[in-house]
Amino acid sequence: MPFRIEDTFRSVLDGADRPLAGMWVCSGSPLIAELCAGSGLDWLLVDAEHSPNGLESVLAQLQATHGYPVHTLVRPPVNDTVVIKQYLDLGVQNLLIPMVHSVAEAEAAVAATRYPPHGVRGVGSALARAARWNRVPDYLARASDTVSVTVQIESTAAVEAVEDILKVDGVDAIFVGPSDLAASMGLLGQQEHPEVRAAVEHCLAAAKAAGKPAGVNAFAPATARAYLDAGAAFILVGADVALLARGSEALAAEYVPRGPVIEPVETPASY
Repeated sequence: MPFRIEDTFRSVLDGADRPLAGMWVCSGSPLIAELCAGSGLDWLLVDAEHSPNGLESVLAQLQATHGYPVHTLVRPPVNDTVVIKQYLDLGVQNLLIPMVHSVAEAEAAVAATRYPPHGVRGVGSALARAARWNRVPDYLARASDTVSVTVQIESTAAVEAVEDILKVDGVDAIFVGPSDLAASMGLLGQQEHPEVRAAVEHCLAAAKAAGKPAGVNAFAPATARAYLDAGAAFILVGADVALLARGSEALAAEYVPRGPVIEPVETPASY
């Protein structure tokens, strides 16, 4: 039976009449992914760069979120041809590629998603969920139309090259990561620093000039609003693990009594 696959995030962004709001899914749990998929948010980002996700758990989360009114992106751990091939064969349609610092790295990311002669993706559609085991008509001929590629701008080198990265054919969007960007600027942990925010806004402006959408990570509501006002087309405003961590801490603060703090007693150095 022929099988129709979903629209890509690229086409969704092209047709959107407002910025799209999403959240990270970092728990590695299909149950949590499904819970988030029904939240009313526009998109989810399943993360495998900094989260305990492997091929099996990514597959399970794709299956858990399928059918919900949400668009799922997946971030692989590295911009690697073999890893990207495996993610595509799992059925990942929307990739967010981390740590893209140059035009060459952006071109490599795109090439990994294309079959020869336009790229280097290995052919295994008959064995893969991507083509629903050859149930998607003409999958090989139109596979590139079923995939969107967003590259992550998160270093000073990437910011300096952002205009040229945006020109790479097959790069559908950019996504700015202020945390690593701040670190590369010598401002570790200072995502709100004026210089970091200026770099983010430079990337947003460059994307607008190039006619491509740009997204950004911003958990602070005021910062998120500022980036939306600056032209962000999509944004991440929270994470499952962060929500659970802060929520459970709030419960503990409300209901668990805290005794007096006992200062440690200093002992002689000879002990």
